[in-house]
Amino acid sequence: MIPRANGLWIIILSLLLAYLLAIVPFPDWAMHYRPQWVAMVLIYWIMALPYRVGIGAAWFAGLFMDILEGSLLGLNALSFALIAYITLSLHQRLRMFSALQQSGMILALVGLNMTITYWIKVATEQTDAGSLLFLLGALSSAFVWPWLFVVLRQLRRGFDVR
Repeated sequence: MIPRANGLWIIILSLLLAYLLAIVPFPDWAMHYRPQWVAMVLIYWIMALPYRVGIGAAWFAGLFMDILEGSLLGLNALSFALIAYITLSLHQRLRMFSALQQSGMILALVGLNMTITYWIKVATEQTDAGSLLFLLGALSSAFVWPWLFVVLRQLRRGFDVR
């Protein structure tokens, strides 16, 4: 009998790729349209494997994102932990949703993530209170979600990640 690999390396590699996509330079006019890759990959793995990827993993993913961005330590960790909690509480329903309904939930979850980080940045005077253009990233994330979902699901099934 051949032992089956546990597939943890697929989860880690997909998160590392999401981190790389999160720091790819964009032109100044397109910065607000950047999809939130790390949040979406995290939501997928929480939804697909809630017993393996949870709030603790989201917290550490957020801490790594804080270090990567050079932002206030714990900023992304807090918002990722919150969306992880919401995703964990709704993961069985999210699995039954159509692609359009899941995109709506991604819009809400990523929008909540971006709003929390924006509020904290305004409260700590790291940025000025401005328009709501920062939420365009949530909209672009909702548009990208169906394709990202299909790619990650094929990876999970192809490598038998459980």
